[in-house]
Amino acid sequence: MIVAGFGFSTKATAASLADALAQHDVTPDAVATLETKASALQSFARAKGIQTITVSAVDAKAQTTVTHSARSSAEKDMPSVAEATALAAAGPGATLIGSRTISHDRMATCAIAEGQDT
Repeated sequence: MIVAGFGFSTKATAASLADALAQHDVTPDAVATLETKASALQSFARAKGIQTITVSAVDAKAQTTVTHSARSSAEKDMPSVAEATALAAAGPGATLIGSRTISHDRMATCAIAEGQDT
């Protein structure tokens, strides 16, 4: 399974999310974010016809990310919400196939992970 993990501001729009995802040359099977942000991501996922996976902060913090955002560290106590949620949602043994990208408006980030059960 290929999962696009997202981190985003409360000011992010569907265009912000789409822009961050478009920087990856992949069509995900699902999108993921923290439980606290899931409702904002669901309409984006529905429009794309894919499922939304919610990730607890505990599960996200257990992931090893490649990139580090000072903002994410300060606000969520994890180096990259996008990478962490993509990895957690893709399941045990998942690997990043696309590290964190940032939307041009800087309101959303997206990372891509692939799980072993593809």
